[in-house]
Amino acid sequence: MRLNKFLAQAGVASRRGADRLIAAGRVRVNQRVVRDMGIQIDPHRDRVTVDGRVIHPPSPTATYLLLNKPPGYLTSRHDPQGRPTIYDLIPARFHRLHPVGRLDFQSEGLMLLTDDGQLTQRLTHPSFQHEKEYWVQVAGEVPEGTLRKLRRGVLLEDGPARAQVRVLGKIPPQQRFWIHQDPRHTWLVFILHEGRNRQVRRMCQAVGLQVRRLVRVRIATLHIGDLKPGQWRLASKRQRQGLLCQ
Repeated sequence: MRLNKFLAQAGVASRRGADRLIAAGRVRVNQRVVRDMGIQIDPHRDRVTVDGRVIHPPSPTATYLLLNKPPGYLTSRHDPQGRPTIYDLIPARFHRLHPVGRLDFQSEGLMLLTDDGQLTQRLTHPSFQHEKEYWVQVAGEVPEGTLRKLRRGVLLEDGPARAQVRVLGKIPPQQRFWIHQDPRHTWLVFILHEGRNRQVRRMCQAVGLQVRRLVRVRIATLHIGDLKPGQWRLASKRQRQGLLCQ
């Protein structure tokens, strides 16, 4: 098996992320640093480590965990400043899982954590065009002209960005216990097919909108449903089947 594929299937990172680890010299095979991403290994004979941590062959059954990330948590394993991370919210037995995509420190909502590297690649690579849906509360009213600008696309420092954007009419019953309407402000729905760093926030800033809350509610076929902030659950059989069809 190719080394980068082994690392991806073991849940260390996506295939591209594994390539970056190998190129950085952080991966050893039988105690020797390797930088050849295409090297073949025997997962059951060769000893593979990343930053000194032994990587075991992947379980034949992957794990898919859904988490409703509250604001004020980092999407990382550790923080030098001691801030809380998403791994503080889940049991230690799931700390081997990696997040599929990220949410910034103050953003909220659905996160998928898994050890399925191939699924991670499919859900995060822009070429697959998988949707991600965000509900964004912005200050005040939003003129129709501003919505048109967002739909046409705005120019950011890393290139043009566009989204499907509409006003969220009513908060569905399943989310009303933690997402509330406020007549002074507007909830917008953003649907993206890519996931650039802080893209929704930067798009809003480009058209003069002030973001008050940003909540991801859907990744491809997975919806946050009635999952409470800080709560996690394993994906249901139906949800797993939907994911594997992506």
